[in-house]
Amino acid sequence: MSYSFIGLGNMASAIIRGIVASDSTNAEKIIGFNRTITKSKQLAAETAIHVASTLEETLETDFLFIGVKPHQIEELAPTLKGHLKPHQLIISMAAGTSIETLQRLFNHPNVMRIMPNVNAAVHHSTTAYAVAEAVSAPQKDAAVQLLQATGSMIELEEDQFGIFSSIAGASPAFHYLYMDAIARAAVKEGMPKNIALQIAADAVLGSAKMVLESQTHPIELVDQVCSPGGTTIEGVMALKANQFEHAVHEAVHAVIEKDQSFQD
Repeated sequence: MSYSFIGLGNMASAIIRGIVASDSTNAEKIIGFNRTITKSKQLAAETAIHVASTLEETLETDFLFIGVKPHQIEELAPTLKGHLKPHQLIISMAAGTSIETLQRLFNHPNVMRIMPNVNAAVHHSTTAYAVAEAVSAPQKDAAVQLLQATGSMIELEEDQFGIFSSIAGASPAFHYLYMDAIARAAVKEGMPKNIALQIAADAVLGSAKMVLESQTHPIELVDQVCSPGGTTIEGVMALKANQFEHAVHEAVHAVIEKDQSFQD
């Protein structure tokens, strides 16, 4: 199998790093193309993938990843349209661009949509996917197996992609912001930033593992940590008083609204 990536932004680069680091395929079988050649060369120096100088070089692979922004797909499609091979699978990571739209733009039936997150670079992306009916089972399985090198894969109906994007695609930024806020609060109280950030990140990692592995509802775990009249409940009540949950709800809704705007 061979793979090409058109557009080497943060998401595509994270996927490539995850795939190469996992040794799930030879880096020489991956071709990367980006309008900014400097970015291509930097990624190639790091991962040993092949750099394409023209789009035409990307058209001979089995899997063609589209990593450009949603508004750039309509500009890209005419260049590729008519040059795609019948067996090729187009894998798009563009928000708000449906399988039906991609099939029409590229005049190609074999389309897969994915919505990964940047944690793919450390093998912990949570990636949603959906495939067109024309995609064969072996083709789908091969793509899923490849992408499992970057983390977990969840098959979803397309109408769930906007919600998924908000709680998995965008939420790592929320988690990073939260960890930074925790660390800065510790700095304010007198702890060095690097130590505080390590502690905050490790606590988030442990908390996530606890939810996944204990099969216990998060609110039950909150209750377990909060002793009557203790210190933790004071912090929890302060978060509630400052509308922490409401702010999270609003952030999720804002992402969904933006995702829907790409479909208008």
